[in-house]
Amino acid sequence: MNILAIESSCDETACAVIQDGTKILSNVIATSSAMHQKYGGIVPEVASREQLKCILPVTQEALGTAGCTLDTIDAIGITIGPGLVGSLLIGVEAAKTIAYACGKPIIPVNHVLAHLYANFLKPSEAQKILFPAIGLVVSGGHTELFLMKNHKELTWLGGTIDDAAGEAFDKAARLLGFGSQGGIAIQKNATTKSSISLPRPLMHDGTLNFSFSGLKTAILREVTKQKAASGYGEKIIGELAYEVQEAITDALVKKTLRAAEEQDAKSILIGGGVAANMRLREKFAASDIPFFCPPVSFCTDNAAYIGSYAYYRGTPTDWHAIQAIPDLSVEV
Repeated sequence: MNILAIESSCDETACAVIQDGTKILSNVIATSSAMHQKYGGIVPEVASREQLKCILPVTQEALGTAGCTLDTIDAIGITIGPGLVGSLLIGVEAAKTIAYACGKPIIPVNHVLAHLYANFLKPSEAQKILFPAIGLVVSGGHTELFLMKNHKELTWLGGTIDDAAGEAFDKAARLLGFGSQGGIAIQKNATTKSSISLPRPLMHDGTLNFSFSGLKTAILREVTKQKAASGYGEKIIGELAYEVQEAITDALVKKTLRAAEEQDAKSILIGGGVAANMRLREKFAASDIPFFCPPVSFCTDNAAYIGSYAYYRGTPTDWHAIQAIPDLSVEV
């Protein structure tokens, strides 16, 4: 079964063709990230204008690379949110138009939950994932824990009460002089074990929630303190990067393992941009519970995991024809 998947929740315009939820026939991504660098962040209007230009060429390339036509596509999976409303609308309207013109079913996809399905894009690995599973989605905008009883039953267990883990990485990177390089720069420079200590918020509060706003404040305070002292330089920056990474990953791993114990989980899955962090992967891999993480290239936004989610979460009996939901809307 071939699913044409479209993702446009942020500054990427992505399209993929996924077979049976696990096999990638094509995966095409166009991004406007370079255009946003001079602003220090994504400009929603700029992103959506570029997506309007790219959506059809990207879709055509994905179909061509996969060796498919719209006649050989069984359904269309489309991200409906959360994300930037203008960007989401570009993808949703394109999917609705294609589905209506070709008479194909359309499957609405929650972008956050779909991150977890990047773990199913390897047929051999997908067979090893056992339920119930704990899913941790951790990115620049989200830090959420889910119980996956099966593909149809997903329950939210907890999440950040303020800022996301990825936001904390990004803020720390800017404070340490790495600009907009974010968590990648923190990981690269976290080479020196630190004598500096940062807090691990909510680590022992008994809930499955996270908090990173206080950690961001603590990082700012520590950077200011170190700059005021003599000797602030590469060594201190390395120590700060190390401790930032340890503090964030400690909190993520502690809460996820607690959830796994409470729910008697047989697998742990992670997804989202922060899931690319190697220290986070090391800590999870050291646990006794089977742990699954996507290839780094599938941690950031792409359409491949959108197609996998659409396959596993929908079945031919409950997919809806686009004619039945012409008012398909986005969720911001």
